[in-house]
Amino acid sequence: MKNIFKNIGPGTLIAAAFIGPGTVTVCTIAGVQFGFTLLWTMVLSIIATIVLQEMAARLGLVSGRGLAENVKKEIRSPIIRAVALVLILSAILVGNAAYEAGNISGGVLGLQTIFSKANFSIYDMNVNLWSWLIGAIAFVLLYIGNYKIIERSLISLVVIMSLSFLITAILTKPDMLAVVKGMFVPSFPKEGWLTIMALVGTTVVPYNLFLHASLVQEKWQGVGSLKAARKDVYISIALGGVVSMAIIVCAAAIQTTQVSNASDLAKGLEPLFGIYSKYFLSLGLFAAGITSAITAPLAAAYVAKGCFAWDKGLKGRKFRLVWILILFLGVLFSSIGFKPIEIIKFAQVANGLLLPIIAGFLLWIVNKSTVLGSYKNSKLQNFLGFLILIATIVLGAISLLKVFKVL
Repeated sequence: MKNIFKNIGPGTLIAAAFIGPGTVTVCTIAGVQFGFTLLWTMVLSIIATIVLQEMAARLGLVSGRGLAENVKKEIRSPIIRAVALVLILSAILVGNAAYEAGNISGGVLGLQTIFSKANFSIYDMNVNLWSWLIGAIAFVLLYIGNYKIIERSLISLVVIMSLSFLITAILTKPDMLAVVKGMFVPSFPKEGWLTIMALVGTTVVPYNLFLHASLVQEKWQGVGSLKAARKDVYISIALGGVVSMAIIVCAAAIQTTQVSNASDLAKGLEPLFGIYSKYFLSLGLFAAGITSAITAPLAAAYVAKGCFAWDKGLKGRKFRLVWILILFLGVLFSSIGFKPIEIIKFAQVANGLLLPIIAGFLLWIVNKSTVLGSYKNSKLQNFLGFLILIATIVLGAISLLKVFKVL
């Protein structure tokens, strides 16, 4: 048991990153509107995530560099290199700052469902104290700058989150035959295409590829740890998928379509399955919010570190300034209820473009013998990788069309 816990870490942090309030909300809407019929989308999304995250972890361990560093090193043309780095920086930094407000607001929703609101006014402006509490917790964990403390804290929160959603799903007593059918028999319900795209997009996250390639170097050293890193990826990401599916199962139990987020789901479950279901689900939402509130600024800082070739990591001043800025903006926007629509639209456009580009960069680099030697991609890994790349291109196109209201 001690060895099992010793060898889990970065993969669990990646699961913590993609199971944020956005994932909870999308899975909630999927379950409310389409029942179990879109569970197969989560199965495919998790397989895609495992394939890409394994490549990122392998790249970090074998090359000793993060994804941003490798992109910078391997692109020979100064112009193309500059364009790639600007795109990566703008999408990750601005995108994570915009979504950080959503991460913190999700954690706040979880607390407010259990407790009352904690607001006060400053010059006719309402400020939410819960946002600052979540921000303070994230700040302390990140400022300590100790990877083991961050890892253990997030693992504990992921365990709480996982148990909360799984127990709530069990309380709803789902039809297991229908659940299994939903997992393995693809269905395309009317008006469900955008929800399918949203489920994929909220699971296969571009910044996680940068985060994973960097975190494995904090946890392990060299190719000797590759087996442990792979096991960590498979178990942690699969667990994340089970949690996401549990949220869909919970939402499918609600006999109404008037549910727009997990807080509504928690309140809707209470009269059907008792007050405990509300508490379990709210606790899960709080854990999902705070874990993503920690990993999003951390990922942005690692990307900046790779792009600008900073020497120091977690305790470096420049590194800290990046995550402090992302965290502060998220707390500020969340606490005053400000919804930076234009920034979020930019983040959606950037991420719609970024996901296939980063997947393409990753596939290109993990096929280079000069970078990975004998650990470069196999034919099977390339086959799966290119299938995922095509899917991300379609996903990116639909995301852009949706933002510009063409679709």
